[in-house]
Amino acid sequence: MNKFTLPKDGGLIEEGLPIGIKHTFERIPAHIYEDETAASERLAEKIVEYINSSEGTYRLGLTTGSSPVELYKALVRRHKAGEVSFADVEIYSIDEYYPAPADHYSRNRRLYEDFLAYVDVKPENVHVPKLTEIHDSAYVAQFCAEYDAKAKNLDLLVMGTGEKGQIGFNENGASEKSRTRTVLLPYASRKRQARNFAGNINETPDKAIAMGISTMMSAKKIHLIAWGEDKADVVKRIVEDPVNPACPASYLQNHESISFYVDDNAAAQLTRNVAPWLVGPCEWTPKFIRKAVVWLCEQVHKPILKLTQGDYLSNGLGELLELYGPYDKINIKVFNDLQHTISGWPGGKPNADDSTRPVPSSPFPKRVVIFSPHPDDDVISMGGTFIRLTEQGHDVHVAYETSGNVAVHDDVVLQHMDAARELGFGDRFDEVKEIIASKKPGQPEPRALLELKGAIRRSEAKSAVRSFGLNDETNCHFLNLPFYETGGIKKGQRTQADIDIIIGLLQKVKPHQIYLAGDLADPHGTHRVCTEAVLEALNQLKGEAWLAECHVWLYRGAWMEWELGKVDMAVPLSPDEVIKKRHAIYRHLSQKDIVPFPGEDPREFWQRAEERTQNTARLYDELGMAEYQAIEVFVKLF
Repeated sequence: MNKFTLPKDGGLIEEGLPIGIKHTFERIPAHIYEDETAASERLAEKIVEYINSSEGTYRLGLTTGSSPVELYKALVRRHKAGEVSFADVEIYSIDEYYPAPADHYSRNRRLYEDFLAYVDVKPENVHVPKLTEIHDSAYVAQFCAEYDAKAKNLDLLVMGTGEKGQIGFNENGASEKSRTRTVLLPYASRKRQARNFAGNINETPDKAIAMGISTMMSAKKIHLIAWGEDKADVVKRIVEDPVNPACPASYLQNHESISFYVDDNAAAQLTRNVAPWLVGPCEWTPKFIRKAVVWLCEQVHKPILKLTQGDYLSNGLGELLELYGPYDKINIKVFNDLQHTISGWPGGKPNADDSTRPVPSSPFPKRVVIFSPHPDDDVISMGGTFIRLTEQGHDVHVAYETSGNVAVHDDVVLQHMDAARELGFGDRFDEVKEIIASKKPGQPEPRALLELKGAIRRSEAKSAVRSFGLNDETNCHFLNLPFYETGGIKKGQRTQADIDIIIGLLQKVKPHQIYLAGDLADPHGTHRVCTEAVLEALNQLKGEAWLAECHVWLYRGAWMEWELGKVDMAVPLSPDEVIKKRHAIYRHLSQKDIVPFPGEDPREFWQRAEERTQNTARLYDELGMAEYQAIEVFVKLF
């Protein structure tokens, strides 16, 4: 089961390009791989080489959190294959909460569970800055000083980075001279960490012991790692921007032996991806030409049809003029190309000339399946298009891939129980209150409680789609994919059981259109798993006759939007449709105001959705297109 990545469409021709030129804009050399797995495999290969070529004890520093999980798997595979022994390796962790909580809440839980439990590291060679009890300040200071001395001059330090450039718990403003010490965790940091404490910030520690930046810089080699679209902005800041205390990882630019392992998504904002024509020769496909022209418009603050030859030449696009000029020909071609992405008929307009439309007019009506990772992503991400498809007469089905049960607060459940009691539908309030009280920290939630939370989210989803006129009895499907149903934040592995459920639905509906989540930066990772499950199901269905006229469209949701260079369909929304979409999002009351896993953005989902779609409409307007209230955009996968 492969990791999902978008197919490349043009870009920098790296074959034969000197390394120095490829890294022209990079203060830290970035090694870009197709996905997290490929990057982790290569890094694991390097670590094995380092260990096997070392004389004596090899001292390896490792990051905490989820970033190194694929790396751990790769190292374990190599150990089991007999390629490497960790018997002479010392392991050093970069941080831990203070005081250290129970193991299931530990910052180093994954280090032990996913790596150390499967290799031959000696227990005495594992070093974690862990204090399980509160001590007086002198004791703690001495402990930190001793740990700092042990952790200096590591052979290799492997570290991830947070969305704001924090390394370990070295947050915004950390000094480059800092040593191992206790730190107070700011509210923003605790909010990020709260996802590991069932979304409860009150249960999230407010202190930690953190390896200092000076200590990190003493390592002989440093390899940074970052995966996913949510890291794209900070990777750019770390790799290309000047050192800035607001981005502590940028201090690492001054290290003599450092490299950055990233996947395609995390590298999206680097200059060799954003404007590769500034780096070297490029492969110019129609979409890539559009990408370049849209970028140029942003640089010179002009609409497409007002660009001049001088604009192209003074902004590094001479190669494009040489190959496809003159400039006015390029302008007109790109303008028409972008104009043709706009359609108010996402299912195709019946009996119309569809030669320049993104969706064919026939068959009409179409059978459509909208896959929604959680029971609200459909309306948040593409609610306006959902409305259009339904009102224009298509047979629209929505498939909620997971129950979303763990994203419901306990007090919301009690509120529903109280409402049922007040309405005379039964009194289970005290029973449910006892179930909630029986919850054990770090353990999966009681199944009875999860069933109630799942029911709440199903009722909200049904209410939302009914507002569009959808029949929630026949066209609303709750798949409850097994990988999600662990009862905890950590999910299981995607298996064939998940795939089979999706195959069953697809075989039943035989859709002409499928809409999938393409926003792979969600903070919980569920969107990626769900999308990859659908794609695997489609792969296993190859040869089915109905697939010949089925097309897959990718949407993005609360976290990020498609860049215009990639867009294949843009669905404009009227002011009334924006309001109707907003009200559908409102129906998801358990996710309003107190959503447990909101990511970095404090706004409610309807606010994020409207800002995103209105900004897209503004961009189309600035490029010379018609001005709309809002626009939802999609990328066609096939």
